[in-house]
Amino acid sequence: MPRAVGNRRHQRRRKILKQAKGYWGRRSKLFRPAKDAVAKSLTYAYRDRRQRRRDMRRLWIARISAACREHGTRYSVFMHGLSEAGVQLNRKALSNMAIEDPAAFAELIAVASGTKRGAKASAKAKSGAPATSSAAAEPVAAAEEGDS
Repeated sequence: MPRAVGNRRHQRRRKILKQAKGYWGRRSKLFRPAKDAVAKSLTYAYRDRRQRRRDMRRLWIARISAACREHGTRYSVFMHGLSEAGVQLNRKALSNMAIEDPAAFAELIAVASGTKRGAKASAKAKSGAPATSSAAAEPVAAAEEGDS
């Protein structure tokens, strides 16, 4: 009497071979090498999803730093000034703003450097200078509320 081979075993092997589609040689044809290759590729995928987040953060910081240097300030001074002013924009948004809306980014630099000088920031906030962009208007409004 032949032994019973369940359907689950066939499904599992077919799933692994489907994941290994496109691999070179035996890795895509035979179960055991395919299983090893898929396990390793999933490990790399897990690792590199985290690595991609780190790489993107480094890219955003490099872009913000370059934009800050164009305006004569340093990245660390700029970020500290923003936190002191109560501006809560993440690095992705700041990087995007530096590229797409340089005028709004220049206003943010003024807000960040104004907190360091104290009197200039409060005088500028009370004068009610209009914002050039809706994205920059929120941080300026937040800075004005903090000075009141």
